[in-house]
Amino acid sequence: MSAVQEAMPAARGSRDATVRRFALTDAIFRALTKAAAILVLVLLGGVAISLIAGSWPALSTFGLSFVGSEAWNPVTEKFGALAPIYGTIITSAIAIVIAVPIGIGIAIFLTELCPRPLRRPIGMAVELLAGIPSIIYGIWGLFVFAPFLQTTVQPFIIWMFHGIPGLNSLFAGPPYGIGLLTSAMILAIMILPFITSITKDVFDTVPSVLKESAYGIGCTTWEVTRRVVIPYTRVGIMGGVMLALGRALGETMAVTFVIGNAHRISASLFAPATTISATIANEFTEAVGDLYTSSLVALGLILFIITFIILAIARYMLLRIDSRAGA
Repeated sequence: MSAVQEAMPAARGSRDATVRRFALTDAIFRALTKAAAILVLVLLGGVAISLIAGSWPALSTFGLSFVGSEAWNPVTEKFGALAPIYGTIITSAIAIVIAVPIGIGIAIFLTELCPRPLRRPIGMAVELLAGIPSIIYGIWGLFVFAPFLQTTVQPFIIWMFHGIPGLNSLFAGPPYGIGLLTSAMILAIMILPFITSITKDVFDTVPSVLKESAYGIGCTTWEVTRRVVIPYTRVGIMGGVMLALGRALGETMAVTFVIGNAHRISASLFAPATTISATIANEFTEAVGDLYTSSLVALGLILFIITFIILAIARYMLLRIDSRAGA
């Protein structure tokens, strides 16, 4: 009896030491994760402050006219961001419109319809597209894709929509090969692996019992995909689309090669144009004078704001979707 009583304080002391050790490791883990989260906010704030400080000379000189002006003349130091903003938004929007249906379609095929021996090779082939450097896409687009469009696709589209109000100006010639539509199509190819891979991964998380139950009551593959798979994974799909959109908004080298780098706005998708990132990449090393450099930094600030607004809209859409699902 005395031996048991003597062992109890030792066991209690060992248990207390273990509890203290767990509490200490938990406190350290919590402090490290909190520091990491704060570091992200500090970095984000530092980038924003740096962009604001660097762009202040241009913004104070031109005011709101900097955003609403199409002029870009380094000789007379007249700068406006409207043409790069227009090119950035249009190319990214067209790329998303092209890539999202194709990417989701590939993901559906790989998870629901593709024979099992072919799933891995096709999936790896799609993912390999994400590993190709953007400059390779740009070189390929300039020397292969753009000439192909110039000699075959664009002349046919111009002829087909000639005389149709609205469409004739949207696809007006001459067929340069390079331009808004070409850069948008290159962007669509570049962001396709992101959409496909993320969508396929979230499709694989759908519980088999849900799909088997739907098939059991007689649903077709289309009905299972539409009524079960996509609603169950809508948040993941939206995340993949936003990741791809962020890549499209900030892409530089591939777009620089094929967009034409012209500071003007045209109704035609075949016309040369420019984007914010392409303008910065082309002209930052040649910027002479504080106002010129500040205008380029202001373009970076505008791209930062555009990205933030788009992400905020996406978050709001996800909240609306979740609230409707909860209702």
